[in-house]
Amino acid sequence: MNKTLNTILESSKIFTQEGNVATYIPELSKANPNNLGICVVALDGKEYYSGDYDKKFTMQSISKIITLMLALMDNGEEKVFSYVGAEPTGDSFNSIANLEVKNIHKPYNPMINAGAIMTTSLIIGQTIEEKIGRILDFTRKLSNNNDISIDQNTYFSEKETGDRNRSLAYFMKSYNSMQGKVDDILEIYFQQCSIEVSCIDLARIGAVLANDGVLPWSGERVISKHICRITKTIMVTCGLYDASGEFAIHIGIPAKSGVGGGILGAVPKEMGIGVFGPSLDAKGNSIAGIQMMQKLSKKLNLNIF
Repeated sequence: MNKTLNTILESSKIFTQEGNVATYIPELSKANPNNLGICVVALDGKEYYSGDYDKKFTMQSISKIITLMLALMDNGEEKVFSYVGAEPTGDSFNSIANLEVKNIHKPYNPMINAGAIMTTSLIIGQTIEEKIGRILDFTRKLSNNNDISIDQNTYFSEKETGDRNRSLAYFMKSYNSMQGKVDDILEIYFQQCSIEVSCIDLARIGAVLANDGVLPWSGERVISKHICRITKTIMVTCGLYDASGEFAIHIGIPAKSGVGGGILGAVPKEMGIGVFGPSLDAKGNSIAGIQMMQKLSKKLNLNIF
């Protein structure tokens, strides 16, 4: 497996030159576009990796699957999906038009920014600190890494430049479709996006999802099979922003990307995958990361369809 990953990574490096790092969050613009890493965690707990697999980066939108699972565990399926939909959208992840023109009552799905902000608002906790603490603890549990923390520089950069997210949140609040204080919810959202991980962390989280909520390294169940199924389904339909359909056709792995350059994949009954490449395509996905995912899917016949 390590040899396979090395071959895939080396053949994908050239694609880093075809994209650009995210710049709308200033801290992300400091990333090295040539970084590229991949990790695979099998359901027997064995780990395989290549390249910059231990390089730290922030989760960004990948954190949306963490908060979705927590919200479902806290509230149940019926309540969560009364606030946010489960349908894919062809618009960009930070689109306001989705709310203003198409559906003013609730965001289309939990993977776009408006939907993720709504999902975050549903997480149980008395204070900002308690809620973000629960998100961090859950991420640490799923990744078997107690050292995971929030990158403060990215958090402040997110907070300083997050006006589009503020617009989305206040728009939802204006229609009384979101409960709680907007500033508090956004504070949590900016912090969750700034959680720092590596390819190994992502692959372990993916392995838990692939294993229907059971930690491969201990056998402990931490998520119900039903919640894992919901999460993986939404990852397939909505996880790669407005490139989700194309990703499903060519790669066919439940996955979630983030503008920090990460992609988390969960191949049911087989493995978790974590990739990192901060050079992004026009839709905000890791350009070389998608190449690696496609080559791995084809090589190992991982397409679930």
